[in-house]
Amino acid sequence: MAAVHLICGKICAGKSTFARKLAREKNAVILSCDEIMTLFPQPEGDAAYAAVSEKVKAFLLRKTADIVACGADVILDWGFWQQAERAETSAYFADRGIAFGWYYLNISDARWRENIARRNAAPGPSDYFVDEGLLQKCVRRFETPGAEETRDWHIIR
Repeated sequence: MAAVHLICGKICAGKSTFARKLAREKNAVILSCDEIMTLFPQPEGDAAYAAVSEKVKAFLLRKTADIVACGADVILDWGFWQQAERAETSAYFADRGIAFGWYYLNISDARWRENIARRNAAPGPSDYFVDEGLLQKCVRRFETPGAEETRDWHIIR
């Protein structure tokens, strides 16, 4: 039976690298919000960016359900930074009877900083340059999953 694999983690935690590895193991399709967002001119301001990002995510959720219905696994690689989004996404798939599992990339601060430096030195086609302003914004927005939330998750360190 096809399933959805959801990857949670901070910016530059290694989510996309892990998604590619998991895709090879599961023969799965990766859907990435960042990959789509970087194809178009970036909306001005945080509120405009968030509005477009939410539309992209809603579209990808619908496509995920379609792909799973065809029998293929899907990996959602977009971070799921906030607990409310994680709960809504879990409910979305549970309500449709779609199997899903969570992965949390919980890396050390030292490794995280190394990842940021490496990404900034050689960004990929859908990577954002992480300056101090973006870094601080991401730190403020990321809600670390708690023990109760991650009880049935795969924790990647």
